[in-house]
Amino acid sequence: MAAFVPAAAVAARTVSSSSTCRSPGSVASTFAAGSSPAFLSTPVWAPAPAAVAGLTMAAKREGVPLNLFRPKTPYNATVLYNGTLVGKDAPGETMHIVMNHDGNVPYLEGQSIGVMAPGVDANGKPHKVRLYSIASTRHGDFGDGKTVSLSVKRLVYQDAEGKEVKGVCSNFLCDVQPGDKVAITGPVGTAMLMPEDPNATIIMLATGTGIAPFRTYMRRAFTENNPDFQFKGKMWLFLGVPTSSTLLYRKEFEDMMERHPDQLRCDWAISREQTDADGNKMYLQTRMKEYAEELYELVTGPSKAYIFLCGLKGMTAGIDEMFGELFAKDGLDWNEYRKAMKKEGRYEAEVY
Repeated sequence: MAAFVPAAAVAARTVSSSSTCRSPGSVASTFAAGSSPAFLSTPVWAPAPAAVAGLTMAAKREGVPLNLFRPKTPYNATVLYNGTLVGKDAPGETMHIVMNHDGNVPYLEGQSIGVMAPGVDANGKPHKVRLYSIASTRHGDFGDGKTVSLSVKRLVYQDAEGKEVKGVCSNFLCDVQPGDKVAITGPVGTAMLMPEDPNATIIMLATGTGIAPFRTYMRRAFTENNPDFQFKGKMWLFLGVPTSSTLLYRKEFEDMMERHPDQLRCDWAISREQTDADGNKMYLQTRMKEYAEELYELVTGPSKAYIFLCGLKGMTAGIDEMFGELFAKDGLDWNEYRKAMKKEGRYEAEVY
């Protein structure tokens, strides 16, 4: 197998857009699109989380908090920070939001929380809970175990009659200010939990805000100093976005690659700016095809790599097609192999 080092092309790709954060005081700053303010990227020491009374545990894995807060009894978190993650020329607005829960909403890497927008719908009923993948580790972006972060894209679209429609929850979150209250539920989910094996090889496939759970994996492995977890394995991220200005957390990930060149590898697929050798748009699965044989070896060889997908449902067909062709060359069935991986806990997809 080829040595696990970042592809030379990664270092050559640059982004030159700017965006502004909204939080006042010590965290106020202007930062490059796709990067993060200093308080998010600085390595932190993370103590083990304290036990919380009344935890509901997941059956398959010990110590997983589930449904501590429900729609009828949500927790009111306080917004600490809300900053843009994309450039001014980006197709849409995506925010990084940090909320304080004072340690009352413990969670693990790969889980989600629900958000309840204030007010009622057209029928006079409370708005439905919307689930968002958590973008911070169990210790939060400040390392004190008291915050939870989300990556949220503002949903705005035209209906069949040409009228502008705004997603209730995403617009509510994108507009919150420090000090505002947000009703949250959960945490939920066990399928996307970060593997506990410190020697694991993890392949992460994301589009847009689907990067959220993988940011938690990488921060736990490469940014935090966890006395109870020292990651010795390897991670490989493929992130698909439409433009360079929408490469979420780019600077943060590049800093991680610089500090851990033998363990972390990131490849971008920028569909509106890049093409493959045949002139086709560079989608996530297109970028993956450039490393098809290496990926095949990681999945089927001694590494027994994990594969996690998060993002737009449309990416799964292309990924299945690529792996299908590779497996067929060896007389194997990718669909059957994928099912076996899922039973082993090595394959999970959270798509929408």
